[in-house]
Amino acid sequence: MEFNLADLFEHAADRFPDRDALVAGPARRTFPQLEERANRMAHHLRGAGVTPGAHVAIYAYNVAEWVEAMVAIYKIRAVCVNVNFRYVAEELAYLLDNASPVALVFQRQFTDRVAEVAPKVASLRHLVVIEDGTEGADAEALGAVRYEDALAASRPDRDFEPRSGDDHYLLYTGGTTGLPKGVLWRQEDVIFALGGGIDLMTGERARDPGELTEKGAAGVVTSLPIAPLMHGATQWCLNTGLSKGQRTVLVDAFDPAEVWRLVEAERVNMVMITGDAMARPLLDTLDDAQRAGRDLSSLYAVSSSAALFSPVLKEAFMERLGVIITDGVGASEAGSHGVSIAAKGQVAAEAGVRVKAIDDALVVDENLRPLPVGEIGRLARRGNIPIGYLGDPQRSAQVFRVGPDGRRYSVPGDFARLEADGGITLLGRGSATINSGGEKIFPEEVESALKSHPDVYDVIVVGVPHERWGETVAAVVAARPGKTPTLVELQTHCRAHVAGYKVPRVLRLVDAVRRTPSGKADLAWAKQAAGSAPPVA
Repeated sequence: MEFNLADLFEHAADRFPDRDALVAGPARRTFPQLEERANRMAHHLRGAGVTPGAHVAIYAYNVAEWVEAMVAIYKIRAVCVNVNFRYVAEELAYLLDNASPVALVFQRQFTDRVAEVAPKVASLRHLVVIEDGTEGADAEALGAVRYEDALAASRPDRDFEPRSGDDHYLLYTGGTTGLPKGVLWRQEDVIFALGGGIDLMTGERARDPGELTEKGAAGVVTSLPIAPLMHGATQWCLNTGLSKGQRTVLVDAFDPAEVWRLVEAERVNMVMITGDAMARPLLDTLDDAQRAGRDLSSLYAVSSSAALFSPVLKEAFMERLGVIITDGVGASEAGSHGVSIAAKGQVAAEAGVRVKAIDDALVVDENLRPLPVGEIGRLARRGNIPIGYLGDPQRSAQVFRVGPDGRRYSVPGDFARLEADGGITLLGRGSATINSGGEKIFPEEVESALKSHPDVYDVIVVGVPHERWGETVAAVVAARPGKTPTLVELQTHCRAHVAGYKVPRVLRLVDAVRRTPSGKADLAWAKQAAGSAPPVA
């Protein structure tokens, strides 16, 4: 067995044959059931001409078939392509053209969009449609095979060729700006970067694949990752669980009341969120859940990654539920840099996210030389890092670079600072840093200050043009119901937490802050919204 996703899953299925693997809506799969159905789909895809290294796209919500198809793709050494279900036809066409899949597995409700785009994708030659109750969408007219028919006509045997840690893993990431980018990894590298190969609390590396599976022998942990499966955080919560014989519960779409119902009904132990965009609605509906008598006693941890998780919200979760709060720092282009465990009594608007860093994470200057304690530089990772961006050698050369020590580094662009205790504080997304009169301002720092104001529900901070300073700070704010905070009120509040030059000069109140399905800021929308606000001296 190698550090390979299919190998790890099969080992866990053999080691824990009596355990449940997946709950997705009404669908439930034990490890043996998931193994059999994935084998059948793997044989179907292989029979349709999908060869090792070929790309297969999945276009669906968080349904059980998404997981089965993903495992099947791993089993035949093909490469899974995650598709954002929010894409319009133009965006879908761009992604499929970039990924060049030979097969597409999609839900019937997306048939019209597939019909519009599929004929334009030269590589695409096989379609499989997942039933979802949609009527009138004629996927068969496109030549699509029904998912359950494909399973019924295929063998359940596990008789696949040996696999390798060199098999590829691909994750498309939209980030906060620009077109989606496909980050291409070796599977062994991504397992050590995102899949538990390195224990983020102790720094210990797994010596062989069996060690990962045996971590599940201590007992079953039920996890509920809320983001879509097209997002890396949920994929890796799931993949890590599948390698350790653990149970994963999925939601079709984010509904905070449904999350609390599932915590009670499925005895969930850990909920994974993506920052404030999910944390605030969960806290807002917690009173209703508790008044309804929901038993939430099984929940002992809330974990966040990929987006800002404000200290004031961490405090609220710890105070009201007595849970452990962990906050992860990482990127699709680098893997995890480290994790932090929140402690009660944090400063309400601390700047940045501070984590206990892994050995391969560091803060570097523009020449990839490590910076001393206290200096701000770029957050980097070496060791187990991606091969590069699929089909984009120019961007790959900018992010994946060779340092003066001859080692490869991943430097996606986030700013960070090394602390005296060896920890790292992530300060902000490099692509969105505001330069005002030569001063660098990190949006997350200002957002954290604003979110601690009682009238602010959500906010995105961006830079907007300024005649004298080049850029100035703008806040796009969704206020709490019935509240209308003024710019002066927010400025006064911020001055207690950040330096004066970081205080917002422009305020735009909106009904709701627009974010991606994974909770990340929609910066293009925020800049447009902020630009429609009158400047304030």
